[in-house]
Amino acid sequence: MAIIPDKTAFQNSLADLAVVTYQAGESVIADGSKTGRLLILKKGTVAIEKEGTEIAKVTEPGAVFGELSLLLDQPHTADVRALETSQFERGRASRTKSDRGALYCQDAGPPARCRQSRSYST
Repeated sequence: MAIIPDKTAFQNSLADLAVVTYQAGESVIADGSKTGRLLILKKGTVAIEKEGTEIAKVTEPGAVFGELSLLLDQPHTADVRALETSQFERGRASRTKSDRGALYCQDAGPPARCRQSRSYST
């Protein structure tokens, strides 16, 4: 059984997501906040920080942020800050609630690969 039964429909639903832009230095996600949103990097560069220490720099389009907070209904666990003008496709809990697993696994294969997808737990 496929993780995403109708891959085309799922990809079309991503095209409907709003695009948001953050400028260099702006906070994208704050540690401890609950935004109820999932962000997919379209272009740009962001830093993931924990307690003031940069733990990753992300430039890859398609990288996902905020999925664990959304899936588990828990606060974000790291800060995400734009290092340059960065654009994200934005999903909200109300829009993605019925298809959360598909958004998390996006275009991945078996469940083990989902955990290794380009997602950054924030």
